Amino acid sequence: MLPIELSVLGSFVLTVAVIVMSPGPDSMLIIRHTLSSGTKVGLATVAGVQMGLIGHNLLAVLGISVLISSSPILFKTVALMGAAYLGWLGIESLRNTATIGVGSDRVEVSSRRAFVDAMITNLLNPKVIVLFLALFPNFVDTTKDNVPAQLFTLTMTLMIINTIWQTPLAFLGKIAKNWLEQPKVQRWISGITGAVLLFFAGIMIYEHLL
Repeated sequence: MLPIELSVLGSFVLTVAVIVMSPGPDSMLIIRHTLSSGTKVGLATVAGVQMGLIGHNLLAVLGISVLISSSPILFKTVALMGAAYLGWLGIESLRNTATIGVGSDRVEVSSRRAFVDAMITNLLNPKVIVLFLALFPNFVDTTKDNVPAQLFTLTMTLMIINTIWQTPLAFLGKIAKNWLEQPKVQRWISGITGAVLLFFAGIMIYEHLL
């Protein structure tokens, strides 16, 4: 039996999926290394991203656990801030019409270098840090005594979604680059991402305030 209700997990999956699929530094780095150094290096980049996410997950789980044990009110405040942050991301996504370039450099890198680059890029991305600490509280039921199991389930779900999306980028680097850099595709992705994030932000704010 899952420690999280299927309806809650489904909402988490949809929210995280649109965030993960939005073109960002991680996806662009994977494509860049794949184009310059091959699929093997691209896969090493994917692995580096996941290692960075593990670091973020550990920090988020620790921080959320401390909030839960120290102050339920503070926990709810952080959750509301997270909902507001998702709403801001949604608005920014709807306003964004610029394309994201992958770059034209063809400098080959080793698998080890690609792994480290991806891990550091992910770990030092402030938006990822804020997103982890802000997003998780909205999907945790603090009235249950299995909070660690809930957090572990959310963590594993995020890792699976991220890997499913990013691995094909390492195999289809050129195709993915050409597709993601099309203005029409950028507008389409930004529109869907913005709408979904605003929808869930509204639900989260409603649930925590009422």
